[in-house]
Amino acid sequence: MNFLKHFKKICVHKWWVFYYCCKCGLVWQGIKHDISKFSPTEFIESLKYYKGTSSPIDACKKENGYSLAWQHHKGRNPHHYEYWTDNYDSGTTCIKMPFKYATEMFCDNIAAGRAYMGKDFNWKAEIDWWKKKKETAKMHPMTIDYIDKLFSSSYAAERFPTKREFIFFWLCVERKYRSN
Repeated sequence: MNFLKHFKKICVHKWWVFYYCCKCGLVWQGIKHDISKFSPTEFIESLKYYKGTSSPIDACKKENGYSLAWQHHKGRNPHHYEYWTDNYDSGTTCIKMPFKYATEMFCDNIAAGRAYMGKDFNWKAEIDWWKKKKETAKMHPMTIDYIDKLFSSSYAAERFPTKREFIFFWLCVERKYRSN
Protein backbone atom coordinates (compact mmCIF):
# COMPACT_ATOMS: atom_id res chain seq x y z
CA MET A 1 0.00 0.00 0.00
CA ASN A 2 1.41 3.40 -1.01
CA PHE A 3 0.23 5.05 2.21
CA LEU A 4 2.58 2.99 4.37
CA LYS A 5 5.44 3.08 1.86
CA HIS A 6 5.19 6.84 1.50
CA PHE A 7 4.96 7.36 5.27
CA LYS A 8 8.01 5.13 5.76
CA LYS A 9 9.99 6.98 3.05
CA ILE A 10 9.27 10.32 4.77
CA CYS A 11 10.36 8.87 8.11
CA VAL A 12 13.56 7.37 6.68
CA HIS A 13 14.37 10.74 5.07
CA LYS A 14 13.62 12.61 8.31
CA TRP A 15 15.81 10.19 10.26
CA TRP A 16 18.78 10.81 7.94
CA VAL A 17 18.26 14.59 8.13
CA PHE A 18 18.14 14.36 11.93
CA TYR A 19 21.29 12.21 11.96
CA TYR A 20 23.22 14.65 9.76
CA CYS A 21 21.89 17.78 11.50
CA CYS A 22 23.04 16.32 14.83
CA LYS A 23 26.52 15.74 13.37
CA CYS A 24 26.81 19.45 12.63
CA GLY A 25 25.21 20.70 15.84
CA LEU A 26 21.75 21.57 14.50
CA VAL A 27 19.68 19.21 16.64
CA TRP A 28 16.51 21.35 16.65
CA GLN A 29 16.71 21.74 12.85
CA GLY A 30 16.87 17.98 12.58
CA ILE A 31 13.88 17.44 14.87
CA LYS A 32 11.53 19.88 13.16
CA HIS A 33 12.72 19.19 9.60
CA ASP A 34 9.89 18.74 7.06
CA ILE A 35 7.07 18.41 9.61
CA SER A 36 4.80 19.97 6.97
CA LYS A 37 5.12 16.79 4.87
CA PHE A 38 2.55 15.26 7.22
CA SER A 39 -0.01 18.02 6.51
CA PRO A 40 -2.97 17.01 4.31
CA THR A 41 -1.92 19.46 1.56
CA GLU A 42 1.47 17.81 1.14
CA PHE A 43 0.83 14.23 2.19
CA ILE A 44 -2.24 13.57 -0.02
CA GLU A 45 -0.69 14.96 -3.22
CA SER A 46 2.59 13.18 -2.53
CA LEU A 47 0.73 9.95 -1.88
CA LYS A 48 -0.95 10.25 -5.29
CA TYR A 49 2.42 10.61 -7.09
CA TYR A 50 4.48 8.28 -4.88
CA LYS A 51 6.86 5.94 -6.73
CA GLY A 52 9.48 5.30 -4.04
CA THR A 53 12.51 6.07 -6.20
CA SER A 54 12.21 9.86 -6.55
CA SER A 55 10.30 12.82 -5.18
CA PRO A 56 6.54 12.63 -5.73
CA ILE A 57 6.58 16.43 -6.01
CA ASP A 58 8.79 16.14 -9.11
CA ALA A 59 6.36 13.62 -10.62
CA CYS A 60 3.43 15.97 -9.96
CA LYS A 61 5.30 18.91 -11.51
CA LYS A 62 6.14 16.80 -14.56
CA GLU A 63 2.49 15.89 -15.07
CA ASN A 64 0.86 19.23 -14.18
CA GLY A 65 3.58 21.86 -14.49
CA TYR A 66 3.24 22.74 -10.80
CA SER A 67 2.69 21.18 -7.39
CA LEU A 68 0.45 22.61 -4.67
CA ALA A 69 2.30 20.42 -2.16
CA TRP A 70 5.56 22.10 -3.19
CA GLN A 71 4.03 25.58 -2.92
CA HIS A 72 2.92 24.70 0.60
CA HIS A 73 6.22 23.05 1.52
CA LYS A 74 8.72 25.66 0.33
CA GLY A 75 6.77 28.45 2.02
CA ARG A 76 7.01 26.76 5.44
CA ASN A 77 10.52 25.32 5.33
CA PRO A 78 13.37 27.87 5.23
CA HIS A 79 15.94 25.15 4.45
CA HIS A 80 14.79 25.35 0.81
CA TYR A 81 16.57 28.01 -1.23
CA GLU A 82 13.27 28.89 -2.95
CA TYR A 83 12.09 30.23 0.42
CA TRP A 84 14.86 32.84 0.07
CA THR A 85 13.79 34.35 -3.25
CA ASP A 86 11.65 37.39 -4.07
CA ASN A 87 10.81 39.89 -6.82
CA TYR A 88 9.77 37.27 -9.37
CA ASP A 89 8.33 39.90 -11.71
CA SER A 90 11.72 41.59 -11.89
CA GLY A 91 13.87 38.55 -12.63
CA THR A 92 14.02 37.05 -9.10
CA THR A 93 16.17 38.29 -6.24
CA CYS A 94 18.13 35.58 -4.42
CA ILE A 95 18.66 36.24 -0.72
CA LYS A 96 21.63 34.77 1.17
CA MET A 97 20.49 31.85 3.31
CA PRO A 98 21.46 31.97 7.00
CA PHE A 99 24.06 29.39 8.07
CA LYS A 100 21.65 27.07 9.89
CA TYR A 101 19.24 26.83 6.94
CA ALA A 102 21.94 26.46 4.28
CA THR A 103 23.53 23.72 6.40
CA GLU A 104 20.16 22.02 6.89
CA MET A 105 19.63 22.19 3.11
CA PHE A 106 22.89 20.30 2.59
CA CYS A 107 21.85 17.71 5.19
CA ASP A 108 18.46 17.46 3.43
CA ASN A 109 20.10 16.84 0.05
CA ILE A 110 22.36 14.09 1.40
CA ALA A 111 19.46 12.56 3.35
CA ALA A 112 17.34 12.45 0.18
CA GLY A 113 20.15 10.56 -1.52
CA ARG A 114 20.29 8.12 1.39
CA ALA A 115 16.51 7.66 1.43
CA TYR A 116 16.10 7.15 -2.32
CA MET A 117 19.34 5.29 -3.14
CA GLY A 118 19.50 3.19 0.01
CA LYS A 119 22.51 0.83 -0.09
CA ASP A 120 23.48 2.25 -3.50
CA PHE A 121 24.21 5.69 -2.00
CA ASN A 122 27.53 7.16 -3.14
CA TRP A 123 29.19 10.56 -3.03
CA LYS A 124 29.84 10.60 -6.79
CA ALA A 125 26.10 10.49 -7.51
CA GLU A 126 25.53 13.24 -4.96
CA ILE A 127 28.10 15.63 -6.40
CA ASP A 128 26.88 14.88 -9.94
CA TRP A 129 23.34 15.76 -8.82
CA TRP A 130 24.60 18.99 -7.22
CA LYS A 131 26.61 20.06 -10.29
CA LYS A 132 23.49 19.71 -12.43
CA LYS A 133 21.21 21.37 -9.84
CA LYS A 134 23.34 24.47 -9.30
CA GLU A 135 23.31 25.28 -13.02
CA THR A 136 19.63 26.27 -12.91
CA ALA A 137 19.02 26.98 -9.20
CA LYS A 138 18.03 30.54 -8.36
CA MET A 139 20.24 30.74 -5.30
CA HIS A 140 22.41 33.48 -3.79
CA PRO A 141 26.04 33.09 -5.00
CA MET A 142 27.34 32.83 -1.42
CA THR A 143 24.92 29.99 -0.68
CA ILE A 144 26.03 28.20 -3.86
CA ASP A 145 29.71 28.61 -2.91
CA TYR A 146 29.06 27.24 0.58
CA ILE A 147 27.12 24.20 -0.65
CA ASP A 148 29.72 23.71 -3.40
CA LYS A 149 32.49 23.49 -0.81
CA LEU A 150 30.50 20.99 1.26
CA PHE A 151 29.77 18.73 -1.72
CA SER A 152 33.35 18.94 -3.03
CA SER A 153 34.80 18.18 0.39
CA SER A 154 32.41 15.27 0.93
CA TYR A 155 33.16 13.79 -2.47
CA ALA A 156 36.93 14.15 -2.08
CA ALA A 157 36.95 12.65 1.43
CA GLU A 158 34.10 10.15 0.76
CA ARG A 159 32.46 11.23 4.02
CA PHE A 160 30.13 13.76 5.60
CA PRO A 161 31.91 17.00 6.67
CA THR A 162 32.81 17.56 10.30
CA LYS A 163 31.19 20.30 12.39
CA ARG A 164 34.47 22.23 12.19
CA GLU A 165 34.45 22.01 8.35
CA PHE A 166 30.92 23.41 8.15
CA ILE A 167 31.97 26.44 10.18
CA PHE A 168 35.28 26.84 8.30
CA PHE A 169 33.61 26.73 4.87
CA TRP A 170 30.94 29.21 5.99
CA LEU A 171 33.56 31.64 7.29
CA CYS A 172 35.56 31.30 4.06
CA VAL A 173 32.66 32.17 1.79
CA GLU A 174 31.41 34.86 4.15
CA ARG A 175 34.82 36.56 4.08
CA LYS A 176 34.91 36.29 0.27
CA TYR A 177 31.51 37.99 -0.08
CA ARG A 178 32.22 40.59 2.59
CA SER A 179 35.28 41.78 0.66
CA ASN A 180 33.32 42.08 -2.63
